[in-house]
Amino acid sequence: MVQAVLLTVITAATPLLIAAIGELVVERSGVLNLGVEGMMIMGAVVGFAAANQSGSGALGVLAAIVAGMAMSALFGFLVLGLVTNQVATGLALTILGLGVSGMIGEAFIGVPGLRLPKLDIPVLSDIPFIGPVVFQQDAIVYLSFALVGIVSYCLFRTRIGLILRAVGDNHTSAHALGYSVLKVRFLAVLFGGGCAGLAGSYMSLAYTPQWVENMTAGRGWIALALVVFSSWLPMRVIAGAYLFGAVTVLTFHAQALGAGIPSQFLSSLPYLATIVVLVLISANRRLTLVNTPACLGKPFVPDR
Repeated sequence: MVQAVLLTVITAATPLLIAAIGELVVERSGVLNLGVEGMMIMGAVVGFAAANQSGSGALGVLAAIVAGMAMSALFGFLVLGLVTNQVATGLALTILGLGVSGMIGEAFIGVPGLRLPKLDIPVLSDIPFIGPVVFQQDAIVYLSFALVGIVSYCLFRTRIGLILRAVGDNHTSAHALGYSVLKVRFLAVLFGGGCAGLAGSYMSLAYTPQWVENMTAGRGWIALALVVFSSWLPMRVIAGAYLFGAVTVLTFHAQALGAGIPSQFLSSLPYLATIVVLVLISANRRLTLVNTPACLGKPFVPDR
């Protein structure tokens, strides 16, 4: 029973972790992209369609990443090139993604899905209890942890990360030093879009290998909350993603056990937990400001 719960927690937390780490990079550059949900759902439908048509899960994942990056490129063009409002543009991107995904996915409703294969690591996967939980996951689960490690190292140990953080904290000074603020931010937005697309592909190729309209079910918004929960620090995103993943899974198990609690309330628990966490974090002003990029959400227009 415990092993089954842990396996489902990992599956539920992985798309949150991937989407959140991508959005963390975007926000560290000073851009607020509320379109994560739209990019995720586009990654889910495009990934499912590509895998279904090609018979290759790898091609499906690649197509989903490209779809997420294409959506984020549109967002980047609007907010960086045309200096549109970031909040309104992000919301519009989500609405666009939900609508377009429904149109594309109409032909794939009820079509059997292609599940990503689990990796079987010799010897290690045979360890009782630990083996199936840790060493028999699909490649994207391991990639999610690798992404967190790479992002953390690059942000705080490399020149690229220093430039990214400088752009997010003071874009005027970064521009004065000769760095292309718009280029740095656009590349960060593309990375975030690729991560959101990858998270979406995990939903339709591993979490539930099928296409269901609006299958992301608000996970993009939870990913946004996780960035704040983690105080914009990559390693904390893991704890947040698995915490919310555990809440989601426990609601399913409570329903299966026939707990005398309305199913609607249980289904709303992950989102209620998100609200509670954000309220608690917001109450501590010092914690909120300590790592918040100073230029988050602020437009930048270079001198002409």
